[in-house]
Amino acid sequence: MGRRFVILGGGESGAGAALLAKKMGYDVFVSDESSLKENYRTELQQAGIEFEEGKLNEERILNAEEVMKSPGIPEKNEMVKKIRAKGIPIISEIELAYRFKGNSKIIAITGSNGKTTTTALTFHICKKAGLDCALVGNIGHSFARQVALDPKALYVAEISSFQLDDIKTFRPDIAILTNITEDHLDRYDYKFENYIRSKFRIAENQQSTDHFIYCADDEVTMKYIYDPIAIGFNIRAKQLPISMKKELPNGAFIKDGDMYIRTGQDFVSMSVYDFALKGKHNQYNTMAACVASTTMDISKEKIKDAIVSFQSLEHRMEYVATIRGVEFINDSKATNVNSTWYALETMTKPTILILGGVDKGNDYSLIADLVKEKVKAIICLGTDNRKIHEAFGNMISPIVNTGSALEAVHAAFHFSTKGDVVLLSPACASFDLFKNYEDRGTQFKRAVKDL
Repeated sequence: MGRRFVILGGGESGAGAALLAKKMGYDVFVSDESSLKENYRTELQQAGIEFEEGKLNEERILNAEEVMKSPGIPEKNEMVKKIRAKGIPIISEIELAYRFKGNSKIIAITGSNGKTTTTALTFHICKKAGLDCALVGNIGHSFARQVALDPKALYVAEISSFQLDDIKTFRPDIAILTNITEDHLDRYDYKFENYIRSKFRIAENQQSTDHFIYCADDEVTMKYIYDPIAIGFNIRAKQLPISMKKELPNGAFIKDGDMYIRTGQDFVSMSVYDFALKGKHNQYNTMAACVASTTMDISKEKIKDAIVSFQSLEHRMEYVATIRGVEFINDSKATNVNSTWYALETMTKPTILILGGVDKGNDYSLIADLVKEKVKAIICLGTDNRKIHEAFGNMISPIVNTGSALEAVHAAFHFSTKGDVVLLSPACASFDLFKNYEDRGTQFKRAVKDL
């Protein structure tokens, strides 16, 4: 038998990793203390991969030569502590996939906000340009599954900080860091610096032949980018900053309504009014995707055609319907305060804001000015809404509590008048009332259409 390889977690990343590890000759065992989804259970059975669910066999797990930990499992998990104590190496799913990706290239995108949109747009440009590519990571299939079942010449991957925590050699040819704001601090001992260090790891193994794209207007990024002690390494890749505030000799910037891209001797320009995605935050996302595409030698014409034709993602500032003059927008993917800030920043009509869920250490003062300026009512959607009432109780009335998407939509509609917008942009995770942010967004849309 091959290397004894244990996978903790049997979701998309775990099942995908199991298929790849099995294909590469590993002796694979999958362990999940919860029950597996039927499709993953069937998949493992058909592949002849041993697994357990609803329990953890400590003896079999601690007999591993290497463990892959699914990103949803925190370091404080008791089994993870035992694995660490025994000195068994732990890797992430993207590390396993990188190990077997061959000569394929990787464009990897991370950041607190904008990474999903930037990833999807980058993939859209590459696909429209005719490249043999796949969308993987937090959207699309898991990276490992794609490598195992349908390998491509290029992978465009959305990467979370949790996935970066357990890399060893993972090295993208092009890395994009959209921005860094406080998020997931519950997973990082409530120390922002730990989260910052995790995000920068996307460039940790890059070499001088690689490219690192980042936002020169993001204060946190710029504070740490030249501090190897703080982030733990020197950045060696070619740096390609993007900015809306200043003209840059390399990278991308916006001036007088036009975007300019400079990568070496190449020079590309186009009007921001041609962008399919609206809002200042999406100008940053579009610049990042365009710089990445330019480094892939995709022509200006193909890039422009792609960014004009791109359609926004489900659950990200998604128009749902207009009912009696009231517009409904689904931004369920806004799981932190900064995402909600970007959503509110684009609002031009009086807004009823649906807010709340699992608080990850949120600082609501970041959106206080926008709430005061644009929001006429707040509908809380969560099991514990005290922080929202404390943050906005003195500036917004009414603030009401609801316990389901249906209740939230009806309450929002009750307080709205013709010309208003109802915006679901929760600033929180969804696990108190919903399976995930997709489930939250789907239930919201269903409730709107049932009005």
